[in-house]
Parts: sequence; C-alpha cells; structure tokens
Amino acid sequence: QVQVVESGGGLVQAGGSLRLSCAASGATYLSNCMGWFRQVPGKEREWVARIDKGGTTSYADSVKGRFTISRDGAKNILYLQMNTLKPEDTAMYYCAAPRWYYGNCLSSRWGDTNWGQGTQVTVSS
Repeated sequence: QVQVVESGGGLVQAGGSLRLSCAASGATYLSNCMGWFRQVPGKEREWVARIDKGGTTSYADSVKGRFTISRDGAKNILYLQMNTLKPEDTAMYYCAAPRWYYGNCLSSRWGDTNWGQGTQVTVSS
C-alpha cells in the first residue's frame, strides 16, 4: 500500500525558513517523479516544485530562487527547503507522486497521483 506522509510545516515570520519532508513508500514508481503542491482555501491546488528520477528539478515562478526541492534516494524522502518565506506562501503543502504522467515529469500533466495528507505552512507578516 502506497503511503505518502508530509511533516515539517508550522508558523514562521516573513523572511524565515522552513524545511518540509515527505516519506514515501509502497511502490517502486515513487522514485521516478515527485513534487510539492500547495493550496489555499477557495483556490485551485498549484504545483510548487518537481523532481525527476535523475534529480532534475523545476519550480513555479513564484518560488524560484527561494525554494529548493531535493531527495534522499536511499530513504526515498523528499524535501522542500523554503527560504525567504512570504505571507503569500501561506498554504497547505502536499507531497505527491504520480503513477504515470504525460511526456515529461517536470512540465507535463500528471495522471493518477498519490497525495499526502498535507502540512500547513503559515507565514506571518
């Protein structure tokens, strides 16, 4: 059974940093492509960062230069280092791993996806 579990959220002041972690287990495809998404109540879930099997990454423009996605392949733990946080980064953050995707993990639409339960990040001004 696939399990995706996030941790590391919390309350931080603007300009501060947080590191999110995601432990994924239960299927071999989990190491192929993973990513972080976030959602604010009343808005669509948006992607934040993705990483493919080779370690190549992609970022949403809103977080580029401030957030870094990485992975410990041996433990299959995904990280999101978030620096210079802004109040507009406040959201529920989700770790995700697609069973399949169209074309390219980093830029294409994902198909059936495993989601974690989410971890709340709140940035105060």
